[in-house]
Amino acid sequence: MSNVPDGLKYTEKHEWVKVEGDLVRIGITDHAQGELTDIVYVELPSVGDNISPDVELGIVESVKSTSDVFSPIAGEVVEVNSDLEDTPELINEDPYVKGWIAIIKPVNIADADKLLSPDKYKELL
Repeated sequence: MSNVPDGLKYTEKHEWVKVEGDLVRIGITDHAQGELTDIVYVELPSVGDNISPDVELGIVESVKSTSDVFSPIAGEVVEVNSDLEDTPELINEDPYVKGWIAIIKPVNIADADKLLSPDKYKELL
């Protein structure tokens, strides 16, 4: 069974969101990284990008396939995890702490409440 931490919100496309004050941190779930297997490249968004919901935030490439990462909510990218440029395997090792992809200042922080709870995400899996 995949690791599904409490305190996060999830999408049906296997992204996770952590609300941190007026910002949200976004990454892919343990389930997603497990399906991709060994991640070898991550294309990050640019700081300052304005992102719409369900629009590509980045790309994760593994030895098995390439997968788009979609933004669960609208907002402006304020930080990216530049560590992933040199060590994309951080997503495999620790998708929820070291392997996050971007931090967004959302247009509406309440949009995070519309995402799946850990229990609902577990049901999806």
